[in-house]
Amino acid sequence: MKTIQVLILESNESFAEELNKILSSRSGVRVCGVTDDGAEGLSLIKSVNPTVVVLSLFLRNLDGFQVMEEARKEQKKTEFVVMGHYSDDNTINRAIALGARYYLMKPVDAEVVADRAVEAAGEEEAPVHESVERRRASSLDERISTIFISIGIPPHIKGYNYLREGIKMAVADPHIINNVTKGLYPIIGEKFETSASKVERAIRHAIEVAWNRGRIEAINAIFGARVYIGTEKPTNSEFIALVADKLILEKMV
Repeated sequence: MKTIQVLILESNESFAEELNKILSSRSGVRVCGVTDDGAEGLSLIKSVNPTVVVLSLFLRNLDGFQVMEEARKEQKKTEFVVMGHYSDDNTINRAIALGARYYLMKPVDAEVVADRAVEAAGEEEAPVHESVERRRASSLDERISTIFISIGIPPHIKGYNYLREGIKMAVADPHIINNVTKGLYPIIGEKFETSASKVERAIRHAIEVAWNRGRIEAINAIFGARVYIGTEKPTNSEFIALVADKLILEKMV
């Protein structure tokens, strides 16, 4: 089994230490360096040739984009898992254009980052259909998270996960939106070991949190033609349907 060498370029020391510990505990993975300095990180990329670089966009001396640009000039075949605080399309598209296998919105769980690093390292050896399906599922989760962050739904509330699950279900089967009470809520409740009524209330609360934060411009940018003003807000099923429809149009399925 080939050893996966992972280089961590991260400005948050505690997060870098946590990620280092998680990756180092995994079979077949070796962390070949940890630094918050982009210039030092680029030097390590050139000398060590890591399999994967977990890269924060915010670094000392050289930022994440500069590191990727220079690595590209050197024609390095390293895979990049990029992390950033920005959810705009320009940032995400630029990262992907420079070779990012995944773009993860901060805050992000260290276990998730470790999973993506291992997945990125295994892309070449995985069967094509499995690789595509894995990226598709990951990118759908990440796109939903990006939408939630941009409109102000915080990840620590219960409705965040329930709502994300509901949107994924509606993307897979748009007709389920016509049966949220007896179909969608009970399925989510069973998955998270709670009741359908609690799922409904938690989702409604998540939507209310977003509207109370007043990010109307971001909300309207997500939903396009449907304009929400003042205290007007969509029902649970309308919100799920709107986001699911947007993702389907973006060809996230």
